[in-house]
Amino acid sequence: MSRIGRSPIKLASGVTVTVSPANEITVKGPKGELKKEMDRDIKLEVKDGEIIISRPTDQIRHRALHGLYRALVANMVTGVSEGFKKQLELVGVGYKAANQGQLLDLSLGYSHNIIFEIPSELKVATLTEKGQNPKIMLEGIDNQLLGQVAAKIRSLRKPEPYKGKGVRYAGEVVRKKAGKSAGK
Repeated sequence: MSRIGRSPIKLASGVTVTVSPANEITVKGPKGELKKEMDRDIKLEVKDGEIIISRPTDQIRHRALHGLYRALVANMVTGVSEGFKKQLELVGVGYKAANQGQLLDLSLGYSHNIIFEIPSELKVATLTEKGQNPKIMLEGIDNQLLGQVAAKIRSLRKPEPYKGKGVRYAGEVVRKKAGKSAGK
């Protein structure tokens, strides 16, 4: 059995889980509601405040999906009860970030500013303190969407290996290269 797949998911207080006959799972909680279409072979049971996910056989496909769906459902439960947060920081001279509602205005050293529209399911905030790098805080209940949007923002100017300039996750360590050494 899958080590991840067989561990039960504890339901937080105020979280309800329903499974439709078409194997669509709906998780409702204090922060919102998430839906996910599950593979028809993977079975989901809710009992005693826990979710147990099982597979029919030991085929490679079923083994792969077992752990995957357990992780996805666990993220859904965590999302509707606590939510997820990601923080990005802009490292570089003149790099700026500002937001007006769901529009993120980024100045990343290009000849023009980049206007990035954040999906309505996520909350965005920017913070610029004197002497600190500008920060972008993203918050939401859908972990997949949050990670995808954060990765897209990071891809606009990835950290480069010589000076470390670019958009990076908070706490991300960028390995720097030595660069050229002088001739004689």
